[in-house]
Amino acid sequence: MSQYQTVCEQLRQTPKIWLVTGVAGFIGSNLLETLLKLNQKVVGLDNFATGHQHNLDEVQNLVSAEQWANFKFYEGDIRNLEDCQKACTGVDYVLHQAALGSVPRSIADPITTNAANITGFLNILVAARDAKVASFTYAASSSTYGDHPALPKVEENIGNPLSPYAVTKYVNELYADVFARTYAFKAIGLRYFNVFGKRQDPNGAYAAVIPKWTAAMIASDDVFINGDGETSRDFCFIENTVQANILAATTQNEEAKNQVYNVAVGGRTTLNDLFNAIKTALNENGVTYTKEPIYRDFRAGDVRHSQASVGKIERLLGYKANYHIDEGIDFAMSWYVKSLT
Repeated sequence: MSQYQTVCEQLRQTPKIWLVTGVAGFIGSNLLETLLKLNQKVVGLDNFATGHQHNLDEVQNLVSAEQWANFKFYEGDIRNLEDCQKACTGVDYVLHQAALGSVPRSIADPITTNAANITGFLNILVAARDAKVASFTYAASSSTYGDHPALPKVEENIGNPLSPYAVTKYVNELYADVFARTYAFKAIGLRYFNVFGKRQDPNGAYAAVIPKWTAAMIASDDVFINGDGETSRDFCFIENTVQANILAATTQNEEAKNQVYNVAVGGRTTLNDLFNAIKTALNENGVTYTKEPIYRDFRAGDVRHSQASVGKIERLLGYKANYHIDEGIDFAMSWYVKSLT
């Protein structure tokens, strides 16, 4: 039995109270679904800036009525300290996912990104500390590696940030470290690498590449690739990310706390290969796409290549990436075809 299976079985036997911020978003709603299926009690906080009610509705349809009754939702904003304090009351574990993502969005509007990702982060960190929660796990980002050229990315070696978004996520790590040193409040940061899967929003100017391309192909619209298509990423299926959060929140290993970890698979997929993989998976789900991609300029603030070392999270948290990109794409395409057609 894996470490994750062991932890899930323990949680079923001894349910806890979890706070998921950004619960109506892509990652937050997947965490909610898994936790409710494990018969946990979950408090959710979201202001619907990027999350959606339909994500919560879908989760409700996937769990039992008894499990759904274990969910308490607060519509609130992490930029408001009182909202954070109310949400943290009586909570065992905090999974902080609420943020404004997207490098281009942060370049267009750094002030709003800063308010959500730094002020909001500090608010929820203070509220969780004051509520004396058992653990605090937060969404960090692979953007923190910036211009550091080495591959694979190792947690201890970072470069200069390449966008306002990257600055905000690095500041989260700095605050978490200071809180551990100053208040003995130890948090765990999870540097996500290109998470994808069901309920990832394909709409809007700042949609991630996989849902955006998938929606375009289903609609027979053009697909645009920034640059020459040889830019590569370590795409991580959502189930791996859920596992990392639950392992981080529940760890009893003191050495594992006050750390940041890569959450990824440890692979590299070019955008050209990704295009072909999505096209093939959609075809297997009855959607035929015949157009070739349209190439355009590289996007400001983007790193050229990204690949994670997952040795640290495997060693200290017992993480094991159960889904690689092909399996994840197959699961995701099935969901998108059902949802968008």
